[in-house]
Amino acid sequence: MSSWILLFLPLLLAVQYMLLWILAKKNWKDHSKESQGLLPSVSILIAVRNEEKDLPRLLDSLDRLDYPTEKLQILIADDQSEDTTPELLSTWAGHSQNRKIITVLPSQTGFFHPNGKANALAILAKEAQGEFFFFTDADCEVPSTWIKEGISCFDQGVGLVIGITQVRSQNLFGVMQELDWWNTLGIVKVVTDLGFSTTGLGNNMVIRKEAYIKSGGFESLPFSLTEDLEISRVVIRSGFRQVHQVSPRMLITTKAEATWRDLLLQRKRWMHGVMSLSVGWKFLLGFQFLFYPLIGVLLILMPSFGLGLWVVKVIYQSLFLHKIASYTNQKLRVPALVIFDFYQILALSLTILYYFWPVQIQWKARKYP
Repeated sequence: MSSWILLFLPLLLAVQYMLLWILAKKNWKDHSKESQGLLPSVSILIAVRNEEKDLPRLLDSLDRLDYPTEKLQILIADDQSEDTTPELLSTWAGHSQNRKIITVLPSQTGFFHPNGKANALAILAKEAQGEFFFFTDADCEVPSTWIKEGISCFDQGVGLVIGITQVRSQNLFGVMQELDWWNTLGIVKVVTDLGFSTTGLGNNMVIRKEAYIKSGGFESLPFSLTEDLEISRVVIRSGFRQVHQVSPRMLITTKAEATWRDLLLQRKRWMHGVMSLSVGWKFLLGFQFLFYPLIGVLLILMPSFGLGLWVVKVIYQSLFLHKIASYTNQKLRVPALVIFDFYQILALSLTILYYFWPVQIQWKARKYP
């Protein structure tokens, strides 16, 4: 029985990537439609804290948005920054009347939600006047087509649209994180296109105002450090559908984590969201990690078969990642795809160990239990 499991489970994962690749080719859904009638009003909501290094890149990209100024409201919450973020925001906001900076006061900490980001976004939502709420993060760059593409994906019954995010890679560590994001979001895309609810994406997400209000918004969420996952849940429970748009017109870029410590801090926070997922999702994600110890045993007991199976998995995994990236006109490097599994072994192992390590989560210079 144990030998059967040893052979079957690694084979199943290799077949899983073959199935994902096929679905990415045959069941792909492009949700964008031609604009009809007048453009709606929209609000962009961004929570920032101590972002002086990354903020200029975001603000420059917001300047380039292709959308009528009179239909566009940009709201940014400065959540008690301790660097030059307030000065940067003040200067930038002074260039146009459709930009508003809201300072989150110490007395407002935890007013709507104990999660600092969710609390700041809840404050911003009170000021939002648009028919659609767009969300991104301070360390991102948005394309000029972001607003028009996001709006075009809303059909009858759709309450939430998530886009696609690419990690800017400047070294091998960044390239591996980029592939990691393509892998995760690629699976999210395939599963969402099959009609199953997945997750929100806090740095590239659009919510219909009607859906936000009906769901109760960020202030209605239970405590969580993955507020994007929670907001998607309440929107779906309110009777709305979620779709995932992967296209160059909705491709946002974000920075890679600079060090392993930064990456593990990020992943420890994400793991709290993972642990709240359904049993099916937990099994699927856990299965990704289980492949490596099983293939390690196979390499010892049946070297030729184990190596062959691993090669098959890498081939179909690479084809899948290449296919997902191609929908946004991005090209992935073959050598990086070949060694990606070695990064996965280390990253997944350290993430699991660090999740159970008895230290508080640090996020934006705040600590959470």
